[in-house]
Amino acid sequence: MSQQADTTARSGAASGGAQGETPASEDSRTAVTVLVALGANLVIAVAKALGGFFAGSPALLSEAAHSVADSLNEVFLLASLKRSKRAPDARHPFGYGKERYFWSLLAAVGIFVMGGCFSFFQGIEAIRSGSSESRSGYIAGLIVLGVALIAEGSSLVRALVQVHGQARRTGRGLLATIRTGEDPALRTVLAEDSTACFGVLVAMAGMGLHMATGEVRYEAWASLIIGALLVYVAFQLARESRGQLIGEAADPALRKAIQEFLDEQPEIDTVTMLLTMRMGTQSTLVAARIDLVGGRDSEEVEEVLVRVKRQLHQRWPVADQIFLDITDASPRDRARARLERRRLEEAVASDGAVAPGQDGSEDARR
Repeated sequence: MSQQADTTARSGAASGGAQGETPASEDSRTAVTVLVALGANLVIAVAKALGGFFAGSPALLSEAAHSVADSLNEVFLLASLKRSKRAPDARHPFGYGKERYFWSLLAAVGIFVMGGCFSFFQGIEAIRSGSSESRSGYIAGLIVLGVALIAEGSSLVRALVQVHGQARRTGRGLLATIRTGEDPALRTVLAEDSTACFGVLVAMAGMGLHMATGEVRYEAWASLIIGALLVYVAFQLARESRGQLIGEAADPALRKAIQEFLDEQPEIDTVTMLLTMRMGTQSTLVAARIDLVGGRDSEEVEEVLVRVKRQLHQRWPVADQIFLDITDASPRDRARARLERRRLEEAVASDGAVAPGQDGSEDARR
């Protein structure tokens, strides 16, 4: 397969065009993943809270707050899956696809407030009070954390299995798929579960050191570490949601493939500008300014535009909002177009052999 054909094929797969794959089936898998995480977090939150009050453990109470925040976030994510599927209307002509990004932003805020801030509070209070636990409290707390680790690990495995399936369908590596994941619900669940597993290990270490030394500061520091970790994860998730809410360009590989497709059309002389914006996980706006080869009347121009739009959507179904603007390209327009094309190629090449993700979008726009 040629390099251009390979880029086009991978771009189509990355944009929802993988053979046998439909947006509905992927959303169903995501919904199951979120429900599994919700069930695990509800059970774990109750167990951690009871164990934390019984043992008087600040680290365990911090983990309980973490699980409560995660449970609420899963409810937000389930709402986003349903609300983002609503059909376009007069008030929202481009649909409701960005609902997912909004609810993911709320989930990030929930992690920060209910998880991170409460964990910091518990850590500071433990240092001030100097509380201690009974031996039975230690044992109960460690048992609860062990069960939580198994449950959180199971939920994490479920999320990783779905990400692995996406990586196989799109031709990307597992790490590249996690880094450039386009579904905010799945990305949030993955971040929550991986953070929860690490947090449980930190809490177990803090309780173990407290049990061995009698010093509560170990649990207090464990609580502070958990809080710092949750704040960091919340910041990263919020930053991703912010970029998508204010309008993020499509995958550089997809933009490059669309650019090449338009350049190949015999009726198009120059593509002076290509703009894209993700309107949702399965919706992308494509707007291009093109200079047509001269000698065509208005009826022929209309036929060309209709055909190009139809073929572009057929090749990349995710490109469902397509606008082509006819313009007379000046020498300055052509020079700018060549510069933008080189930057786009550099953005695609910078990610190596795997299909590129969103990281090069800013460079391609500058």
